[in-house]
Amino acid sequence: MKRVTCKKCGRLFALAMAVLLMIQWPAAAPEKVSAATMSSITSESIRDKEQQIKEAQKEQKELQNSLSDLKKIKKSLESKKKDLKKYIAELDASLEEIEKNIATLKVKIEEKEADIVQTEAELQEALTNENNQKDLMYSSIKMLYEQNEASLIAMLMTAEGFGDMLNRADYAEKVLTYEQRMFEDYKNVRAYVELCKQQLETEKASLDEAKAVVEQEQSAMEELIEQKNRDLTAYENDISDQAKAIREYEAEIQAQKEEIEALEALIAEEKKKILAANGVILTYDGGAFKMPLAYYTRISDDYGWRTHPILHTKQFHNGVDFASPKGTAIYAAYDGVVVAAAYSSTMGKYIMIDHGSGLYTIYMHASQLYVAKDDIVVRGETIAAVGSTGRSTGNHLHFSVRLNGEYQSPWNYVKK
Repeated sequence: MKRVTCKKCGRLFALAMAVLLMIQWPAAAPEKVSAATMSSITSESIRDKEQQIKEAQKEQKELQNSLSDLKKIKKSLESKKKDLKKYIAELDASLEEIEKNIATLKVKIEEKEADIVQTEAELQEALTNENNQKDLMYSSIKMLYEQNEASLIAMLMTAEGFGDMLNRADYAEKVLTYEQRMFEDYKNVRAYVELCKQQLETEKASLDEAKAVVEQEQSAMEELIEQKNRDLTAYENDISDQAKAIREYEAEIQAQKEEIEALEALIAEEKKKILAANGVILTYDGGAFKMPLAYYTRISDDYGWRTHPILHTKQFHNGVDFASPKGTAIYAAYDGVVVAAAYSSTMGKYIMIDHGSGLYTIYMHASQLYVAKDDIVVRGETIAAVGSTGRSTGNHLHFSVRLNGEYQSPWNYVKK
């Protein structure tokens, strides 16, 4: 008698034995299984997570490279000490760069903290998914144990005819395919869990690195500020040639005056053009000024004539110096238009506001400027932050008032 062969028939027992070796799905048909029981983790998800880890590791390495080179800065400054203006300008520029770097790092720290929260959530979700997959497999193993080999083979051997046997073989193959997929899903979930843990560790290390770099940058900034204060104090105390020191001081004050007068002349010319064009011009209505800063500890130098503490000569102080912590808000004393928001080696970062009718206010030595030329400001608006830029040895606001080209006592416009 001729033997009948069939590839599918030949696979029947192989399928049965494979089902025995794989994790057996309970009696429900595979196509009826809820999609929620299968993992959404794919090979692509794993590759994405691996890429995120590489980026976090790269970012951590780049953080160290973002540190300011304090030795290089100091070496460069040393060569400028003979020219005080250049020395102050370069030192202030270096401080500004460090402050910008600190601000950038603080943004990165906030972003990294948000990343860590997200990764922790992803890890928790992956662990839940892993437990669900594990429970499914345990259920399958239990079912396999309860159904012995004989009953599985009997499922095939008790078929009612050849066609029924083939249908049961198809069913067994679907079960096998599903079991293979479930096993691959579990492996993917396990791999994803480990990657989430690795990413979390990398991101936390990157966060710690960023915080350490911020501390180092702040330390470098404080060191440069201390150096500036020491060098300026040493320069002012060196009066071996008092006549020369007096000439330099007077030249500095004159340079400030000329710079401000040039701005006033330019503004006057612009006002003439505006008036000629449409007859509209800014006027001061006589209202009281607001105290130009949020808080001050003391008046370190008042308006008027005084004896210079180093040169011991009569000098005119054209404004009021308010000693105040760095970063304290500086306010616009009154409504007006910003006519200058710039930097000079003597005034540091400064703002000049036109209030109309020939009246101007000037705010010197700021650490940050929040307005720009041509901005319209209102009384009490924050325009800058207290600092010690320019010819300054401590955090303070130098506040000046000018009317028709002459300095006025600020106390005529603002009350103590």
